[in-house]
Amino acid sequence: MAEIFDYLHGLHFGSVVIRLVLSLIAGGVVGFGRSRRDRAAGFRTYMLISLGAATAVVLTLFQYEMLGSAWADAVEAIGDFKYDASRLAGAAVTGIGFLGAAIILRIAHQQVSGLTTATGLFATVCMGAAAGAGFVELVLIATLITVLVLNVMAPLEGMFKRRLRNSTLNVEFDSVESIETIVEVMRSRDAMIYDVDIEQTEERDGRHPSAIFVVQLSRQKPSHSGMLSAVAELPCVYSVQELIS
Repeated sequence: MAEIFDYLHGLHFGSVVIRLVLSLIAGGVVGFGRSRRDRAAGFRTYMLISLGAATAVVLTLFQYEMLGSAWADAVEAIGDFKYDASRLAGAAVTGIGFLGAAIILRIAHQQVSGLTTATGLFATVCMGAAAGAGFVELVLIATLITVLVLNVMAPLEGMFKRRLRNSTLNVEFDSVESIETIVEVMRSRDAMIYDVDIEQTEERDGRHPSAIFVVQLSRQKPSHSGMLSAVAELPCVYSVQELIS
């Protein structure tokens, strides 16, 4: 096993091919789960990002090696020459920051979408950089952990958030005057209301007046579904939705 890793740590044609293929596999494994969830960045996007990062690092290592061999005479002729081996890899990480920023969007009801996708892309570009550097052990471990976080932890996160007593509700009703009735129902369940943000005061574009309610459920009545049912049963309410980011 040690001989295999020593071979992969060297910079030659065989190890370069293996590094690039490994970066594709790592990006593909992470991107497959995101693609199944119909996210903005899918299977091929993750593969290409990982491959691009690996290519940047391999090119950096190639240039560094060439400076001490084939390019040595040219470097000596230049005189005071400084080479930063991390520049291309750093540029790859910086570039993925712009792509991640483009993916992060503010959608309806004060929710932000794309944060997990953007951070997944950042993790993937780092795994690609590690693959390009020949750090096979790091790539394997990082890929496994990233897949576990993105796929296994997602339902656990949803369960955890629902167990919390904090709740954010988007409610559509018939008129602004109905807010007082909705607040009374929430308080009847001993809930503490932190904020009420009115999104729309009149019906337009096929949508009814709506507001965002930020509440904390009581210890005696912590049921999220119970609060949703209590609000939904009001005659003035058209729809109620709990927002989970």
